[in-house]
Amino acid sequence: MPERWSHRTDVLIVGAGLAGLYASLEAAARGARVTLVTKGSLQSSNSFMAQGGIAAAVADDDDPALHAADTLAVGRGIADPAAVEVLVRDGIRRVADLERLGVEWDRDEAGRPELAREGGHSRNRIFHAGGAATGAAIARALIVRVLADERVRVVEHAAAIGLLGGGEACAGAWVLGHDELVPVRARMTLLATGGAGALYARTTNPAGATGDGIALAQRSGARVRHMEFVQFHPTAVAAGGRAFLVSEAVRGEGAHLVSADGERFMPAEHPDAELAPRDVVTRVLQARLERGEASFLSLRHLDPDHVQGRFPSLVEGCAGLDIDLCRDPVPVAPAAHYLMGGIATDLDGATSLAGLYASGESACTGAHGANRLASNSLLECFVFAHRAVHAGLDAPTMDAPDGPAPERPLARARLPELRRRMWEDAGPVRDRDGLEGLLAWLDGQPESNPVRVATLIASAALERRESRGAHLRRDFPDLDPTLEGAEPCAAASSTT
Repeated sequence: MPERWSHRTDVLIVGAGLAGLYASLEAAARGARVTLVTKGSLQSSNSFMAQGGIAAAVADDDDPALHAADTLAVGRGIADPAAVEVLVRDGIRRVADLERLGVEWDRDEAGRPELAREGGHSRNRIFHAGGAATGAAIARALIVRVLADERVRVVEHAAAIGLLGGGEACAGAWVLGHDELVPVRARMTLLATGGAGALYARTTNPAGATGDGIALAQRSGARVRHMEFVQFHPTAVAAGGRAFLVSEAVRGEGAHLVSADGERFMPAEHPDAELAPRDVVTRVLQARLERGEASFLSLRHLDPDHVQGRFPSLVEGCAGLDIDLCRDPVPVAPAAHYLMGGIATDLDGATSLAGLYASGESACTGAHGANRLASNSLLECFVFAHRAVHAGLDAPTMDAPDGPAPERPLARARLPELRRRMWEDAGPVRDRDGLEGLLAWLDGQPESNPVRVATLIASAALERRESRGAHLRRDFPDLDPTLEGAEPCAAASSTT
């Protein structure tokens, strides 16, 4: 770690994706001293890989109430209406914030933001930048601001491995970097460490997405919820090594899902065909896989100049796999993409531990329910990071003991084997035998963040004896109406 490393700060933020970057700037704007810790570099977060965009109801034919209705419908009876209301109404202001911070949206010929449509949305409301490289475009703009702000200290290649406070409250974290373990005290600590898609053999997430913040919080006594709801994106390229995501925005522009014979199959499955919600499309493609039937995305009926102009990064990525996105049928299959569950928070991002907050994919605000609406994830990052920072800075200062230093992680999970087992037994389709076998194997592994988070996912999946949203059980194929109803967020103050 740098020699100037400070052991005390106003705000400690763990994780440098979009939620962490935005929270750093928001806290600094309030005059707070901020320490931003990331286990990789600023450019290595999962946020850089977000393709589609960010949803906000700003068009003349749109309204936050319509956005809320779409979100609740796709959430399959589990989404918290209060969290959804905050998401869609605060989100309009947060999108305006991003433009003020230097994010340049793709625009039409008249200079207006070019709004796209994705699965589950009833209106065109998706802001995008760089075609299908929205996450990277936003991250780059925020990183420039963070590095220029003298109130923000960035510590890369360092990991929080324990929380300060003795288990009843949080007053910072133990941070390990360059073989030095340092207690960093803070008046508020925000976990923005992302999801856990890398626990699966087939995923769109980078290797570092192993749920570290969720494990850190849960190990310290913070409550988690909805861990069974892992979203599997239906259209990841089924070729090459790592799963390469083809954005849902491609289907929003008119791409078709077809069989090996070139026949469309989604119109017979759902009234919205290719623009059905993600859980619907994933179930259809997964069922086809289990019957030995391949699925393809076809754009050959679209104007190739428009495709190349709208999706330059996807055209380039497919070309690296010897696939012409404009002309070739693109083989696709589901891949682990997003965790709807996580550290339970209220509407201001507060966890069950005083002084500890969470936002982004590591948090569970309740806004997504059992199935996330496309392009609501980036929106959630900014809405709840903003609220968390203001709530945390306005809260009384915590006075909690450091507690004993945690043991440095020694044993690592056998990740290739863990990822294989998670895909087979807690993947797009689960059942009791597979989940119980997985849990028995996990119980025999050394303690680690991946093992802990995988256990939380598998245990929750075993407990939910129904199929709902992204959670599909072979042995309980139907939705159980007695399990409906969101777990409401605690009452929270309103922030602007």
